[in-house]
Amino acid sequence: MPTLFHDLLLESAARDGDCVAIRHRGNSTTYGSLAELSGRVAAGLRGLGVGRLDRVAIYLPKQIETVASFFGISLAGGVFVPANPLLKAEQVVYILRNCDVRVLITSRDRWGEVQTALGSESPLTHVVLVDAPASTGTVVSWPDLVDAAPVAAVGRPAIDIDMAAILYTSGSTGKPKGVVLSHRNLLTGAESVAAYLENRPDDRLLAVLPFSFDYGLSQVTTAFRVGARAVLMDYLFARDVVKTCETEQITGLAAVPPIWIQIADLKWPTEVTEHLRYITNSGGRMPRATLEKLRAALPKTRPFLMYGLTEAFRGTYLPPAELDRRPDSMGRAIPNAEILVVRPDGTPCAPDEPGELVQRGSLVALGYWGDPEKTAERFRPLPGQRKELPITELAVWSGDTVRMDSEGFLYFVGRRDEMIKTSGYRVSPTEVEEVVYASGLVGDAVAFGAPHPVLGEAIVLVVSVPDGGPADAERLFAYCKAHMPGYMVPGHVEWLDTLPRNPNGKFDRPLLAGRFKMVFGAAE
Repeated sequence: MPTLFHDLLLESAARDGDCVAIRHRGNSTTYGSLAELSGRVAAGLRGLGVGRLDRVAIYLPKQIETVASFFGISLAGGVFVPANPLLKAEQVVYILRNCDVRVLITSRDRWGEVQTALGSESPLTHVVLVDAPASTGTVVSWPDLVDAAPVAAVGRPAIDIDMAAILYTSGSTGKPKGVVLSHRNLLTGAESVAAYLENRPDDRLLAVLPFSFDYGLSQVTTAFRVGARAVLMDYLFARDVVKTCETEQITGLAAVPPIWIQIADLKWPTEVTEHLRYITNSGGRMPRATLEKLRAALPKTRPFLMYGLTEAFRGTYLPPAELDRRPDSMGRAIPNAEILVVRPDGTPCAPDEPGELVQRGSLVALGYWGDPEKTAERFRPLPGQRKELPITELAVWSGDTVRMDSEGFLYFVGRRDEMIKTSGYRVSPTEVEEVVYASGLVGDAVAFGAPHPVLGEAIVLVVSVPDGGPADAERLFAYCKAHMPGYMVPGHVEWLDTLPRNPNGKFDRPLLAGRFKMVFGAAE
């Protein structure tokens, strides 16, 4: 059994080093070759002075150097910090400074922009450029970095509760927070997910989501846990995802709702459903209309609806066998995790009583880097812990409102900071969006509350025009009135060509809410 992050690679390489670990743009890299390259990265980083728990950031798209860096940093005893390649230089600089990054691995063009934004004050001792022709001063070329003989982890420089990675969440307000993950966090997640998805060595998992997103990184960790193949792809267009599934004979595909909404309207080649064993959704609730389209297009593919948050990786999944009985459920706790639903005072909720989701177990992260105040808000004592246990167990209080039925299945109600209170009612944005998607009159949809002088808040709906169809506000309003109670009908609808997304591919709700917060003329 692996105990450290890099063991995922080394053990698969030892079992069968000739198996393909990574496919990228038609090129293959075996487990044996990747293990050797990662060992060379580790040796090179040690030569640059990287020691135990030093932070090393990677600011690259998905490519072989990116994956080799993750494992090489771990072998060197360091902590890898993936920066989303969609981030701008200023955002990357914030990450570099926030967690005092020692070495940055990136490309020449990206470094030029980051260097300008950094100015004279930089925490970096070295920069590794994957496309530099030669090393100059503190700038090291990738060939020079990996020129040293490969090494294994000498003297086990880390143990499983040491930090292995820092993932920065986009956050709803303020600056991003660095979620500190231990080796145990990463390995428990890989083991649990690979178990319930029944991953196996002949799987081919398509990595579409960014590695800076725990759900995206999971495509590599779950693949490597069983010696399967990860196919790297930077998301551009929905049709490219479908095409790659066909050409690479993908068996497992993970995405977030905005991507699924686009994919669901495309024509899938008949051959794909013969090898695509499963699809997974997390990062938000998949609209039922979208799910029905996917099930019709992929009748042999099993859908797994999941819930998770970066602070505890993955929390729940709904077995495909339960989908027809509980299409709105987010399932039950994944293996080796426990989910509680509690009232504000920490007492357990009754069946079907809404409460806050609290998660405990070895998936709970180590907190937010350098931010004890926000850590204390989210990582709090486990409710109901026995008084005889003198050491307090910390759990993640999600801020999400859910309900649990009598059989232990969970249903998402909404986030505390996204719930809309209008006319005395509390309305979940997802409930509004679900009806709007079912109308078939929009492409994408985001609902939120805006100040209203009479109602407290009224519902704003921002939608995009459907492909091949005009914006028909009159029909949309009529549909909403026919399918929603009066207090839930949007008071204002805004049509956009496309809806903005954050770096993780989710709709940027805070941006939209800020842009349209004054549509009802209410004072701030």
